[in-house]
Amino acid sequence: MLKAFSFRSVLLALALVLPASIEGVLAAPVPATTYKTTAIPAPAAIGNDASRYKVTIYPTVPGMGTRDVAPDPDGSVWFNGQWSGVIGHLIPATGEVKLYPLGRGSHPHGVIMGPDGYLWICDEANAIVRFDRKTHEVKQYKLPPFPHTMGYGNLNTPVFDGKGILWFTAQNGYYGRLDPRTGDIKIFPAPLGYGPYGMTATPKGDVWYTSLAGNYIARIDTTTFLPEVFTIPEKIANGSRRIWSDSQGNIWITTWGTGALMRFNPVSKIWDSYKLPGLGPRGYSTYVDNQDKVWSSDFGTNSIHQFDPVTNSFTIFPGNKQNVQTLQMNGVGDRIWAGQQGVDQIVLFERIK
Repeated sequence: MLKAFSFRSVLLALALVLPASIEGVLAAPVPATTYKTTAIPAPAAIGNDASRYKVTIYPTVPGMGTRDVAPDPDGSVWFNGQWSGVIGHLIPATGEVKLYPLGRGSHPHGVIMGPDGYLWICDEANAIVRFDRKTHEVKQYKLPPFPHTMGYGNLNTPVFDGKGILWFTAQNGYYGRLDPRTGDIKIFPAPLGYGPYGMTATPKGDVWYTSLAGNYIARIDTTTFLPEVFTIPEKIANGSRRIWSDSQGNIWITTWGTGALMRFNPVSKIWDSYKLPGLGPRGYSTYVDNQDKVWSSDFGTNSIHQFDPVTNSFTIFPGNKQNVQTLQMNGVGDRIWAGQQGVDQIVLFERIK
């Protein structure tokens, strides 16, 4: 295990050179582009829980780069259009979709709904973006240049800790925090440099991230800002992009190099590994639902898997087209959403049993 304390002086030195706060720039609401989408059925699922779900697919605009999803408590879903610089809103009951521009040069990546009800977005244009779901105002927190990366951090995934602080990853070798109340931003270099990607918070508010290039996961001490690093035991696991906590605080990831779903127990420090179904699996995203079922997307078999840790069994949801590229999944209650960038689709899984 890497020694977290070895990064203390570097972390503090970098944090000190940043402004104490960065004032967010509030833009007036921009009218949305509105259209209707027609839902289409999904291929039949295979496995123990196949009959428990109704699966519906909603096509979005081709080429827009449909990416991460943020479910709304009202039953609708928000999603990022990475290639088109928009935040989208889908109302499944009517098929209505609205697309809101996020500003010139925007390339939104990760999106979550904060405890304040706003949507918070990691924008690859080197900004944290706050979107008001009611007024549709966009507020940008432009970040300072990142050292040693031509200035850009390549922002990826945001998450809130238990104290209302927003944390985020920058794939070019950094992680950071933003206090929404003051605008205070701090950025820190990550162990082993390039790779920080997915983030999650446990029920206790602990913050974790995974490094797709560094072959490790890390828990950030939200008081000292120091990372405690835990190496993924399989040397060729590689490419762990997303991470999620279950209700007990166990940490789940999927791997690209070994095609496995893995669980880490932060108390015992024990790893468990479960090979994804099929030939040549390539795990991408990970999400744990409200019943502690673990969802993962697999580029290798062009499918989405649900894993039941109680029965150690997988249910497979095949893609309806080639190369669907399911990115991040997220859910509220019995509704789980997924964004598919390869074919520009939003998928809804509704638990019916």
